[in-house]
Amino acid sequence: MIFTRQQLEEIEDQFLAPYGIRSKDSKGRSHPEDEPDYRTVFQRDRDRILHTTAFRRLEYKTQVFINYEGDYYRTRLTHTLEVAQIGRSVARALGANEDLVETICLAHDLGHPPFGHSGERELARMMVDFGGFNHNQHSYRIVTELEKRYPEFDGLNLTYEVLEGMIKHETEYDVSDASEYDPNLRGHLEAQIANAADELAYTAHDLDDGLRSGMITPDDLAGISLWEVINESVGRRRSDPLDDLSRHRLIRRLINIEITDLTQSIDRMIRRSGVRNVEELQKLPYNVVGFSEDMHRRNRELKDFLYNNLYNHYRVVRMAVKAERVVESLFKAFIEEPTILPDAFQRMIDDKGLEQTICYYIAGMTDRYAIDEYQKLFDPAVLP
Repeated sequence: MIFTRQQLEEIEDQFLAPYGIRSKDSKGRSHPEDEPDYRTVFQRDRDRILHTTAFRRLEYKTQVFINYEGDYYRTRLTHTLEVAQIGRSVARALGANEDLVETICLAHDLGHPPFGHSGERELARMMVDFGGFNHNQHSYRIVTELEKRYPEFDGLNLTYEVLEGMIKHETEYDVSDASEYDPNLRGHLEAQIANAADELAYTAHDLDDGLRSGMITPDDLAGISLWEVINESVGRRRSDPLDDLSRHRLIRRLINIEITDLTQSIDRMIRRSGVRNVEELQKLPYNVVGFSEDMHRRNRELKDFLYNNLYNHYRVVRMAVKAERVVESLFKAFIEEPTILPDAFQRMIDDKGLEQTICYYIAGMTDRYAIDEYQKLFDPAVLP
């Protein structure tokens, strides 16, 4: 049996909650196109993102540990895939549009520069007098402008709802300018779920990578509420060794507890709000997606622990210092001598300006490409 797009849209009508966005109700694309026979508009957007150059590059961009530190640590790509999996699980349970959530999750980090947040901080510093730099805004720029795949238009020509979800992506670290997408409306439910899935994923998985690396230990975590809860739930005692299987079990339990709390909390918030459709949900003066007060407090404690003990661990800080030096040196070298930029970027200068062009070039680099460029420019023994 073949399901046509119309039949898939009918299935959405049957199974989505009243406040879940139907693909047939999309506000459409900036450039009208004939839609596929066997995919909804959001499924098509998801597939377009998966095939971008920017998405493939995420495999070699830092999450916490730089790419060459080991094959076991998360990269920006594996983080993105884990965010999408968590987002779909929450969306399915609540009757939100899974495909829309997944698409936003897959796109949310496309604009990350090399070396994670340290690379972003340095690029933002270099661009402070030239419009700044924010990876979320750059993700939007990639899908609307920089990806060149179609002769009729720049970017991917994604639907309004996907672009709105991307530009209204917000965490405690990310807030973007959404003035083009009715700033009086909050992000739709699917966008809010993607935001929460991002925070849930990086907290759990940074803990996992920190334990795997040995930079943090079970003894360090003693007294951290969530750590004590998940240990108790699996019957692990403080004196028990933390082997790989035990660590996997604990992280699975942590994610399960977090997803359960998040889903139940969202359901309570929606019921209390009394919203009956997408528009009413977006007009609320508050987000409906969030953890319970108890889980929020416990997450805050764990995040503070990771900030103090992992992100500020001397090994991570040393790598961040190196990364910032690489980004700064590349930026200054290209400013001083623009002719060393690749031809394609030299042709952008008249249109975008020198600083913006350099910013786009560096932001698109993977960790290893940035290091290679640095060596080619500053190591006489390396051929340019």
